[in-house]
Amino acid sequence: MLDLAAQHAPIHAQLDAALQEVLQEAAFIQGPAVEQFARELGDYLGQAHVIPCGNGTDALQLALMSLQLPAGAEVIVPAFTYVATMEAVAILGLRPVCADVQPDTFSLDPAAVEAAITPRTGAIIAVHLFGQCADLVALQRMAHRYRLALIEDNAQAIGATYAMAEGVTAVAGTVGEVGTTSFFPSKNLGALGDGGALFTRDEARAAYLRQLANHGQTRKYYHEHIGLNSRLDTMQAAVLRVKLRHLPAWTQARQQVAACYDVSLAGLPTLQIPVRDVRSTHVFHQYTVRVAAGQRDALQTFLREQGVPSVVYYPIPTHQQPAYHYLGYQAGQFPVAEELCRTVLSLPIHPCLSHDQQQRVVQAVQSFYQTNGAA
Repeated sequence: MLDLAAQHAPIHAQLDAALQEVLQEAAFIQGPAVEQFARELGDYLGQAHVIPCGNGTDALQLALMSLQLPAGAEVIVPAFTYVATMEAVAILGLRPVCADVQPDTFSLDPAAVEAAITPRTGAIIAVHLFGQCADLVALQRMAHRYRLALIEDNAQAIGATYAMAEGVTAVAGTVGEVGTTSFFPSKNLGALGDGGALFTRDEARAAYLRQLANHGQTRKYYHEHIGLNSRLDTMQAAVLRVKLRHLPAWTQARQQVAACYDVSLAGLPTLQIPVRDVRSTHVFHQYTVRVAAGQRDALQTFLREQGVPSVVYYPIPTHQQPAYHYLGYQAGQFPVAEELCRTVLSLPIHPCLSHDQQQRVVQAVQSFYQTNGAA
């Protein structure tokens, strides 16, 4: 699905030089590269404040902590997302409230969000899934109308943009009170281990988040808040500084792979290529198709036999995960999310996927439909 060795090969010398510099400085915690990376990523995101942290799940937890919601407050999350979105809510003693998603873009359905709002609701977490933005206009308006905080889980869409109005474009992760991301190695901007960050345009909130991520302290041994020990390692920051310089080119390469797939797969009658929201750019963390009910698993098996990898993101909706049975949700309560879990399949996509490799994927998918008489 992702060839990190091929992606790293052209920049190996740059990565090695960055790591050697950290070794020479021997400032492995909160070294100069951490602040430098935060500043450079903030510039990339349109002058946002960036607060590095230990990983993407910590980023979500810190974002929620910064809201100071009362115990038991409700936080609306998508029923179709990676479990970390829900996990960060639950671990703080807040109550995750699932809302269904849209069948085309897979993002939060604003109508479902509004229906889930109660007097106990404190926040909405919008996940920019697979590389494009959720409906930020509708969700921001709703958050303002009901006086709720909007958190953007931007782990899969770093660098994506969204047209908020005519002539007004926002960068994903910078519209709500707080945005979060992960630098897990497989992400579009990935480290060589764990890492994460938070984004905000509010200087006061940024200062508070920095405290929360560092034991709640403003200076060593003086703790004003209950916080976490969640710091981006200096080695990872140095690597990310190098990779950030290549991110625009890597994003363009992903988009070119997606365009190739679009042209080649659009004619298959029981396969739906990714739907684009015209207001959002798409950075294609994943190229996720929908396959007719009952055919998805057969297609995945066929691809595996042809030596083509594929992954189901995600096989179980969040409300049906065993850890969250206590919430009392029932099968059928979020039909779109449940149907997506039965029909989605992600095909290989990364910046170094060669033309021949792309054609191998395309031909394998086409061959399945020819063999099954569906094309």
